[in-house]
Amino acid sequence: MISAPFDYHRPSSLAEALSLLARHGDDARVLAGGHSLVPAMKLRLAEPRVLVDLSRVAELRGISEKDGRIVIGAMTTHAELASSSFLAAKCPLLTETAPQIGDIQVRNKGTIGGSLAHADPAADWPPVALALDAEMEVAGPSGSRMIAAAGFFTDIMQTALRPGEVLRAIRVRPTGPSVAYVKTEQKASGFALCGVAVVVDRAANRVSVAITGIAATPFRASQVERALEGGPLTAERIGEAARVAAAGAQLLSDMHGSADYRAHLAQVNVRRAIVRASART
Repeated sequence: MISAPFDYHRPSSLAEALSLLARHGDDARVLAGGHSLVPAMKLRLAEPRVLVDLSRVAELRGISEKDGRIVIGAMTTHAELASSSFLAAKCPLLTETAPQIGDIQVRNKGTIGGSLAHADPAADWPPVALALDAEMEVAGPSGSRMIAAAGFFTDIMQTALRPGEVLRAIRVRPTGPSVAYVKTEQKASGFALCGVAVVVDRAANRVSVAITGIAATPFRASQVERALEGGPLTAERIGEAARVAAAGAQLLSDMHGSADYRAHLAQVNVRRAIVRASART
């Protein structure tokens, strides 16, 4: 199908992009990699009158370190994250997750910020952001602000971004090697039926666990985390903790998998991810 007519803008700076969004209001949509928005437009599920393409905004790309945090521009591609030796040393959960996203075409064009802002319930980056306690740096008509990942995903395909705002960067803390991302994917699309991100903080004797694909929004598996507090990560303790992986979640059920199946996947993948992460020292 062919999309409805629209005006197209390709700003070269963030200030210009924000000005365009302010001028066109609800008629405008931001275009990042386009893998979600463009198909929706072709199916007439989305009919923006104005597209603001961020691909030429250089200040939204790149990977750096500032004030003890790793700063990732929102328009940095999955492929750039996957191939970063800096991230492999400083935050290996990112370089482990990125190659599992889509296929090579998707990874070369799709962006981490586009994925997070789209907030697909089966996307791979949201649980990673949650497990890393990421902060979202947002730019808008009233200036910049920070949103904690824990408060960023508000509903299915909805975030805490306000009208006219753009996700500028993602800030995450460096970690050691004790991390893992394990997912069961829907084979045709590569999206997660259940994906689990784990960070083991050995200094704090703490495990962070986040899950995607089984509910309308990604979430921290807080009951799993509490079950593992203050003790060794033995196979028995990990297995017991994994039993409550889906506790309290409003589970999705669709043609790709029932709620019971997703609950089972959550238990299996949480156990596998924690075992894998804890084995990496």
